[in-house]
Amino acid sequence: MLEPIKNNWQILLLVVVVLGATVALFAPQFGPQTAPGENVSEAQQGITNLQYGLDLAGGTRVRAPLVGYTATEVDFGGDQPDDVARAIADELENASASDITAVPAESAVDVTETSVTEAQFRAAMDASGYAYEDVRSGVTQETRDVAQRVIEDKIDETGLSGGTVQQVQSLTGEYFILVEVPGENRSSVTSLLEERGTVQIDIAYPTENGTAVEEEVLTQDDFAELGSAAQNDRGTGAYVPVTVRNTAPEGEQSPAHSFQQAVADRGFAAAYNSNQDRCDYSENPDDVSNPCLLLTVDGEVVNSFGMDPDLADSMASGSWATDGGFRLTTGEFSEAERIAINLRAGALPADLDISGQGTSRSISAAQGENYKNYSLVTGILAVFAVAGMVFLRYREPAVALPMIVTALAEVYALLGFAALLSYPVELAVIAGFIAVVGTGVDDLVIIADEVMSEGEVNSRKVFDSRFRRAFWVIGAAAATTIIAMSPLMVLSLGDLSGFAIFTILGVLIGVLITRPAYGDILRRLLTVR
Repeated sequence: MLEPIKNNWQILLLVVVVLGATVALFAPQFGPQTAPGENVSEAQQGITNLQYGLDLAGGTRVRAPLVGYTATEVDFGGDQPDDVARAIADELENASASDITAVPAESAVDVTETSVTEAQFRAAMDASGYAYEDVRSGVTQETRDVAQRVIEDKIDETGLSGGTVQQVQSLTGEYFILVEVPGENRSSVTSLLEERGTVQIDIAYPTENGTAVEEEVLTQDDFAELGSAAQNDRGTGAYVPVTVRNTAPEGEQSPAHSFQQAVADRGFAAAYNSNQDRCDYSENPDDVSNPCLLLTVDGEVVNSFGMDPDLADSMASGSWATDGGFRLTTGEFSEAERIAINLRAGALPADLDISGQGTSRSISAAQGENYKNYSLVTGILAVFAVAGMVFLRYREPAVALPMIVTALAEVYALLGFAALLSYPVELAVIAGFIAVVGTGVDDLVIIADEVMSEGEVNSRKVFDSRFRRAFWVIGAAAATTIIAMSPLMVLSLGDLSGFAIFTILGVLIGVLITRPAYGDILRRLLTVR
């Protein structure tokens, strides 16, 4: 019982791998995982558990750099990052400390205000007294990491299934943010990315000289809890329920108490005695009659509103800050959704240059389906072409047929790995599959030629000797391929990474599993004794 297993364990291992690939491809538990209430897009559904990338599913790909300048090798002189940011911002007329990021770990400082030029940034660095080596285009790694997390949060909050965000580097050393969202058109993706997502509450109030605005009464960091966008129960409009933080470090006033005091100081309780009182900012922004709360997104006032009398009274009496809850109201449900997304995801630390250095590409679902069909046809043609050449070369079914079956098993195993890892299959990945078929058949031809080169194989000892000679050649070729492909796999080069990953994975499967299994099959078919 154990002897057949011992003599044919390579074949059994190949069978186990094929069975494992079948489970990964077709078992429901390995399918795309979704959150409660989330639906997988039609492009991600199918008979198998394979997930398709943008090329085959359709959707939008945006590749753009973050706008800014970075001073390198900065000598902080022991100062804290916040102090460094404020000192540099003081030397810039059109930037604040929030536009400056000082990163001691990188010995770098970047500015992300789009109106600041390189010359102005250099002058500010010189005037602030911090020595530096050079100023380059682009932002720090920390800023890129924050931007990536924020965009991922935006995609998650919007419910775009299958969206991915990654940082890629060009051959010239420039860094880009690469965003891919299957099943979505270009306008919806770019509009989501182009807004920095800065949400704040201001107060507009009447004065003798017209309307004055008290800015940044509440910012995104001041909210402790954020609800989902909801439609008003009565009438039109929508709202986002929020709770303002009522805690603060010792000696400081909490955001809830600061907001409560600002509302009380501007006379909301006196202005809004009944539900008939209203805010007229949208009609007369230069001369309001009552104080108004202004909801701004990216510096633009998107809505203005008054205050419920009971809420105004609770703030005037000082009791509201204990709870800290109220509603951000808007005229449209879509606007409420946008506000909720921006509040949850936070603000992008820098603008994406989509219209300048950036590129975007949109593929329709129908076009993606065509690519999928063409890829399938190309793969089938490649298999038939290889099979035909092998039969012409050997004219021996006992040699050629196992060769084709083994090569196909190798590709099938790769598909199983793709399903198991939920790696999106794209054109570059399919190109890797085709490359694996080519290199795999080459290796199998080397084995067959070496084994049959000196006539009949009359014993297992003779077969093993010839097979080992062939395997040394195959091993050296595999090592060369892995070394050549490794830089493409580890560098952030977009689609080339997928091609390299599956080419290397295919080579490893071939050397460790399919080539030895093919050797076992040939030994059983060709040896006389």
